[in-house]
Amino acid sequence: MTIARQHYALAASLAALVVAAPVAFQISQSERDAPLEIVRAPAVEEYKTATRESAQLKPDADEKRKIASEMIAAADAERQREAESVIAAKRASAPVQSADLAVPPPPPMAAKPAVSGLIERDATRRMQPWSNLGAVSGGESMGYVLPDVVGDSRDRFTTADQNPIKQTAADPVSTFSIDVDTAAYAFVRRALNAGRLPPQASVRTEEMINYFSYDYPAPETAAEPFKPTVTVVPSPWNAANKLVHIGIRGYDLKSTERPRANLVFLIDTSGSMAPQDRLPLVKNGLRMLVDELKPDDTVALVTYASGSGIALEPTKISEKSKILAALDRLGAGGSTAGASGIEDAYRLAEANFDKSAVNRIILATDGDFNVGLTEDGDLKSLIERKRAAGIFLSILGVGAGNYNDRLMQTLAQNGNGVAAYADTLNEARKVLVEEASSTLFPIAKDVKIQVEWNPARVSEYRLLGYETRALKREDFNNDKVDAGDIGSGHTVTAIYEIAPVGAEKKSVDDLRYAAPVKPAAPVIAASASNELGFLKIRAKLPNAETSTPRSLAITDALAKPALADAAPDVRFATAVAGFAELLRGSPHLSGFTYDDVLALAGPARGEDPFGERSEFLNLVRLAKSAPR
Repeated sequence: MTIARQHYALAASLAALVVAAPVAFQISQSERDAPLEIVRAPAVEEYKTATRESAQLKPDADEKRKIASEMIAAADAERQREAESVIAAKRASAPVQSADLAVPPPPPMAAKPAVSGLIERDATRRMQPWSNLGAVSGGESMGYVLPDVVGDSRDRFTTADQNPIKQTAADPVSTFSIDVDTAAYAFVRRALNAGRLPPQASVRTEEMINYFSYDYPAPETAAEPFKPTVTVVPSPWNAANKLVHIGIRGYDLKSTERPRANLVFLIDTSGSMAPQDRLPLVKNGLRMLVDELKPDDTVALVTYASGSGIALEPTKISEKSKILAALDRLGAGGSTAGASGIEDAYRLAEANFDKSAVNRIILATDGDFNVGLTEDGDLKSLIERKRAAGIFLSILGVGAGNYNDRLMQTLAQNGNGVAAYADTLNEARKVLVEEASSTLFPIAKDVKIQVEWNPARVSEYRLLGYETRALKREDFNNDKVDAGDIGSGHTVTAIYEIAPVGAEKKSVDDLRYAAPVKPAAPVIAASASNELGFLKIRAKLPNAETSTPRSLAITDALAKPALADAAPDVRFATAVAGFAELLRGSPHLSGFTYDDVLALAGPARGEDPFGERSEFLNLVRLAKSAPR
């Protein structure tokens, strides 16, 4: 092959790569058969020959490039026409929003003075999907950071069957551990902002509900660590049934009451943490947390990638510049020896353990552990032993595509911690700053809920969510069985759907060949007629090893004749529960739709200082329009 032909073959191949034109690709194919050799520099005569051949070939190549350009332009025009047709069709079919459902722009986000610099700059980012967080690997930003949850994903979630409908006569008692995690909501938001529905296994109804704070009545003293509130309302998706809404609020510690924080930040610095929505996001979030802590609180840094090591020995917040400098030095690279990092973090926490302080490890990671202890059971056993010694573990997950939510949930649940997920800087701020007291400082531990339903009033029931938190009936009184914690000022919500006795339609038929199960004679016969059920809660104070029971009868006096008569928080939580059940593909929603969620949640938005509830309505609309 002559030099001129080599030049034009190379040019044609580059044209095919740049514009992806089939014709240009054919040009390179036609010249590919002769081997391409590395030759010496051409002599003068060869150069003249090449020049003449170039002149002869140029018109033909120019004509082919012209044809390729015309084909590309025609294809672009056709795609543009198709896109405009689709947009016009969607606009024509879009329902008109009524005035009471219109969502105003999210209000400016209020920043706390202690972290005004970072929060003010990023105050609106939580409401902006895929915010411009900067360039992926340094340099100037090129626009929005695209989500990495598109296409095939290796994210892993715990697959749990939805709670079944139970017959009260046969199984009247329901027992579960509370759950204050919020990771599912942020993951759902990330998927919907990427234009697709989330995997059903990633949607946990209780975490969707508990993502929001609610203005439930609060206890007055720390001696009463939490206060339950119960409301009974008609079910919006089954007119024959009722919903029993249980709201719990923890005591809000005053600044002078909270113990000292003794924290170890365990940070994944493996290569996959390089994107802006991972390690840089974690570093910014931890900077904001440092600004919230007291001068006497202590922070240490442990990192892990191919190996692990201590990046900062325990340091008082009074030396803030030293802590921030250590965070600034962190960079990403290597594999993921997470188990080694956890072991180092626990060793450091043990060496600096303070019995009077809250000793907690905060693990920030984007995925799995692929070096060292990789079995869930091994890590679970390690974390359970350390929990018994007074060192707790919380999780801050970031990124997607290889996120092991199943493992993160297991670690947090067994470490007496919270599993949160941050898809934006403002979500990291919400978890680490706004909710710092509730996530770092428990006011009650091993909190268990048990409801006994009255078979004379309730024929069937089911619990919405909490599938991974189910306990055995006998676990309720067993103080050795671990359960979830409630932090300072935290709110927790649980919702049951019940079918009253005498309802026209039952979900479970009576047996043909056996007599119907008759409930035992009630112990409290005189008052049973006005009781739907009996709520019991057990919990331990933070430094106690013995739990204390509390109880409340669920009576007709707690019922509202219509859902509209309930408090806005009850209506909004019900709307969120319905949305979660829709995303999970629940078979128990009779004709309930995304439009019904909007109609229920819109008027119940209430005060929304950070725009979170308005954002929820927009997520519902995204789910409604997402491809199935």
